[in-house]
Amino acid sequence: MLGMFFLIVLNYNLLRTFKDSMVVTAPSSGAEVIPFIKVWAILPSAILLTFLFTRLANKFNREKVFYIMMFIFLAFFFIFTFFLFPARDHLHPHELADKLQALLPAGFKGLIAIFRNWTFTLFYVMCELWSTAIMTVLFWGFMNEVMSVSEAKRYYGLLMIGGNASSILSGQISVWFSDITFNPLLPYGTNKWEQSILFLNCTVVLCGILSVAIFRWVNTRVIRPAEHIHHLTHEKPEKVKMSMRKNFSYLAKSKYLMCIAAIVLTYNLAINLVEVVWKNQINALYPDPSDFQSYMGQVTTAIGIVATLVAIFVTGNVIRRFSWTTGAMIPAAIMLITGVGFFAFVLFQNSGLESLAAIAGFTPMAFGLLLGSLQNIFTRASKYTFFDATKEIAFIPLSNESKLKGKAAIDGVGSRLGKSGGSVIHQGLLLFFTTVSASTPFVAIIFLAVLLIWILSVISLGKQFDELVNTDAKLEIPEAAAANPALVNEVS
Repeated sequence: MLGMFFLIVLNYNLLRTFKDSMVVTAPSSGAEVIPFIKVWAILPSAILLTFLFTRLANKFNREKVFYIMMFIFLAFFFIFTFFLFPARDHLHPHELADKLQALLPAGFKGLIAIFRNWTFTLFYVMCELWSTAIMTVLFWGFMNEVMSVSEAKRYYGLLMIGGNASSILSGQISVWFSDITFNPLLPYGTNKWEQSILFLNCTVVLCGILSVAIFRWVNTRVIRPAEHIHHLTHEKPEKVKMSMRKNFSYLAKSKYLMCIAAIVLTYNLAINLVEVVWKNQINALYPDPSDFQSYMGQVTTAIGIVATLVAIFVTGNVIRRFSWTTGAMIPAAIMLITGVGFFAFVLFQNSGLESLAAIAGFTPMAFGLLLGSLQNIFTRASKYTFFDATKEIAFIPLSNESKLKGKAAIDGVGSRLGKSGGSVIHQGLLLFFTTVSASTPFVAIIFLAVLLIWILSVISLGKQFDELVNTDAKLEIPEAAAANPALVNEVS
């Protein structure tokens, strides 16, 4: 499981750095395109993916759903590498996009860039959905199904170490791909950036195939024998099948699931609000896609180092010795401290704070980029150690069906709503202020309000979680509970 998680997270981090480099540095694009992609492309795709996953989960078992979803993603990255990307100049409607840009206000630049570079947009969407579909819904859903709360407290910290170690490797791979020398003997691409795309996607496909092989081995050699022994003495529970509409219906009726959804939504809102401002600064200093990618790779490496050290020496001890609420509150506190520091310098650097940059030997823009990078490093590290671990542990006191469908609704769409919500905010502000820099003061105010909701949701969920664990109860699906009241507090 550690090896499988390592490969999936390695792909996640490789795709996360390349997708930003792809769309931000694309022709007639910039950081302004990210909010528009997350609303007009990722949100509908996430809803469609959730619908597809729900249908597949109702028709096939867990193992077959994993294979189908992995095939969809790996097939896309293969097609993009060898068909869509080489033919991009013929597929991208630059002439029509130029006409639209001349007709519409400057604030619509990001929306037009989605259409102008549509194959890059599709690549960005699939990279984003990898984290949702493969890493969150499929892998963590599988883990939560086979782990108890006590086992999770023992092993999830170790899994985080493997995932964070892969971040270090993926960061270095990204830097290496970006710094390679163009090889004219390689029958692909006309510059080093285009050849780095080939290396990236081949690595992603290979890691995906290896993770499928590990998943197959685990199911055939470990899970199936255990299930066979269990079924000899236990009656197989009836599987509850639900449509996507009912999926959201029971989510809305459960206070416990609503609190998890609120935590996921507010985290993604907060990180998206900060990252658009930060990536706008990166693009200003590193407009070349290879330089942009190299910088993102260095940040990813730093995230992996910090997260690995925290996972080894801190996460496991905190989760075992302190309450769930304590562990879940750490990412919110880090987001608050680092975010306030970043926004304070960006907004007030001309009010005396530029002297801090001079003392550190940076220009104000470079120092602002450094603060934004530190904010991203520590916030992401806290997500990969405390946020993900505590969120997944929160699913364990649920019934099996609640875990499956609840995760699909919360992680499949809840996280996307958070990112899209932040993007809607950025879009509205861009239409009025045209640039990311001009809208930053309002982004900072909204950022603080979102953090307050996040903290309150953690406190509320912590109380409910402790009550369920202390009574050794399983929280059942509301619809199922209505049909069978005896299932409301099914004793595990």
